[in-house]
Order: sequence, then structure tokens, then C-alpha cells
Amino acid sequence: MAVHTATVTVQMAGSTQIENITKSVATAVTNSQLEAGIVTVFVKHTTASVMIIEDEPGIRSDTQAFWDRLIPADPRWRHNTVNPGEDNGHSHLRGQLQGTSVTIPFAAGALLLGTWQQVVLVDFDTRARARELVLQVLGE
Repeated sequence: MAVHTATVTVQMAGSTQIENITKSVATAVTNSQLEAGIVTVFVKHTTASVMIIEDEPGIRSDTQAFWDRLIPADPRWRHNTVNPGEDNGHSHLRGQLQGTSVTIPFAAGALLLGTWQQVVLVDFDTRARARELVLQVLGE
């Protein structure tokens, strides 16, 4: 059993931006030179998430609308009221609910994603920033 760790930085705009990171994940698996195992994709931020979706414009739009309805921006979120200048309480709540990582199996050096599955990074924050991902490949 071997472990290979890589990091990827993605410039994000916030506002529930969705960025496809499937190629970066596949590259980490290839670079590990491992044949079979799992790769965990972890975002090191509390206002962003990693998930698997069918990455097409309709789903991107629906995903943004879903989060806006489920956990709307609201200046009355306690995080915003006890921390002067903060406006991203909803961003933290969305990140908590969606989660910070996914794990994907691979074999023959290739991700075992379904036909339409893609790995995406979602930035829930209210401003642009660089997001750091840790890709940990475990296998043989």
C-alpha cells in the first residue's frame, strides 16, 4: 500500500461558482503511478465544498438556485452579526451541509466515475479567493 499526496490551487470567484476539477484529480492519480485504490479530494476551506455532479449548464444553474433557496444570504445570520464586516454566514452553513471531501475509487490508473459524473469544486463565499485542494491517492 502506498500514499501519494498532491495539492492543487484553484482561483475562484465565490457566489456559488462551480469549477470542474475532474482532470486535476485524474492527473493526481496518474502521477501517483498507482494502479488501483482510492483518491480523496479535500478542500481546505469552510466556505467551499467538493461534490460529484453531472456537469452541464442546467445542473450548474439548478445547483446555484438550490443553495440560494435552501440557505439564503441573510445579514441576520449570527456569524455576520457577531463578527463585524462578515457577510458569509450562509457560505459557512452551505459548506457544512455539503461537506469538504469526496472519495473516488480507481483501477488501471483511471477514475471509476459513472458516465456523467464529474468532480467539482463549489465556492460558496462572497468574494474571490484561491482555494487549496489536497488530493490523497491511496493504493497499490
